[in-house]
Amino acid sequence: MSDMRMTNTGDAIREGLTEVAIRNPAVIFLAEGAADPSSVYGTIAGLAKHIGPERIIEMPVAENALTGVAIGAAMMGKRPVISFHRVEFALLAMEQIVNNAAKAHYISCGRHRIPLVIRMVVGRGWGQGPEHSQSLETMFALIPGLKVLMPTYPRDAKGMIISAVEDDNPVMVIEHRWCHYVQGQVPSGYYTEPLDGPNVLREGKDLTIVSTSYMTLEAMRAAEQLERIGCSATVLDMRVIRPLMLDRVFASVAKTGRLITVDTGFRKFGIGAEIVSEVVSNCFDKLKSPPIRIGLPDHPTPSSRGLVPGIYPDAARIVREAGAEMGIAVSKIESAVSELVAQRKGLPVDVPDPFFKGPF
Repeated sequence: MSDMRMTNTGDAIREGLTEVAIRNPAVIFLAEGAADPSSVYGTIAGLAKHIGPERIIEMPVAENALTGVAIGAAMMGKRPVISFHRVEFALLAMEQIVNNAAKAHYISCGRHRIPLVIRMVVGRGWGQGPEHSQSLETMFALIPGLKVLMPTYPRDAKGMIISAVEDDNPVMVIEHRWCHYVQGQVPSGYYTEPLDGPNVLREGKDLTIVSTSYMTLEAMRAAEQLERIGCSATVLDMRVIRPLMLDRVFASVAKTGRLITVDTGFRKFGIGAEIVSEVVSNCFDKLKSPPIRIGLPDHPTPSSRGLVPGIYPDAARIVREAGAEMGIAVSKIESAVSELVAQRKGLPVDVPDPFFKGPF
């Protein structure tokens, strides 16, 4: 593996797409806004210099047609990468994704392959409201025949996007817009990461926190404050939600006896709900207390900044839930929460950190 250097998740995705496209001339890119200066949040910027403009195709605003064309191209030997600027745009292509891409290999008895990557962006910020800030990963994770990835950190994002493009069947890559600016050490050059589920980011003995995408960053911040007030937490970043591989989660819960899941999506019917169900089925006798699910409330997200506080899970909420679960004194819990609030330095609730660049 090549030298390590610091970069962010968005740039790591661009590097991964560049590496795999240079190696394989069958890789093509389709997007609405491929030629736009923003270049899908910068993640396909400069690709034409490496592979030529003819493999980067600007598509009309017709998501179902775009996806259908990509599926046909995949069946004929290409490896298309579709980019949707928001997950909501994929709703217009659900027929193609669910009934064509996901099922072609199965209904053809393995004769057809659909090596297709569909990139979608989720997340919130700056008044995007109920139609442009949703996390709909559960809708895609429901469907057999799809793989669903939710990378958080740049090293995972680069290696997993390469693995996704090289996979012979459809892979949904769900990127949180705030994760695009997360910094981390990333190998230069070509490498792959297995599409095999959670990474243990932090080991603890009292509590297991399982999170997805941007919520992993909040979980890590919460774990640091919990350590300060006497609670040692393991944090697992799911990375892959279909196939759902939970052996590492089971092993951690068997050790700690307690589980908190933290979703980017809805609390009800969410990925956390499925994880809790599997943990209860497989580790019931190891649990010291009922698992806790943290996620979005059961209503659409408001556009008004004044109505947003309290909607999204954050490190402070994780600390309060975990502290109460562990029986930690309220004064200690609120001390940890105060430290988290101070770290925000008065930023509005819909802006994550100073490293976030926007504007989308």
